[in-house]
Amino acid sequence: MGRPVPQCPIRLGEPCSLCEPGATGPQDCGLVWLVMTDPELRERLAELRRERGTV
Repeated sequence: MGRPVPQCPIRLGEPCSLCEPGATGPQDCGLVWLVMTDPELRERLAELRRERGTV
């Protein structure tokens, strides 16, 4: 059995591609941190998730 592939919480439906230098996954990704700490970006992401039905 293979290892689970972490999903990118920002690019919905896509696996984490380690696009941020130094990141080892979503847990220490600068982009994820930025979006989740900005109220407007976080709300927009929530809207996108609701539209896709991924909440």
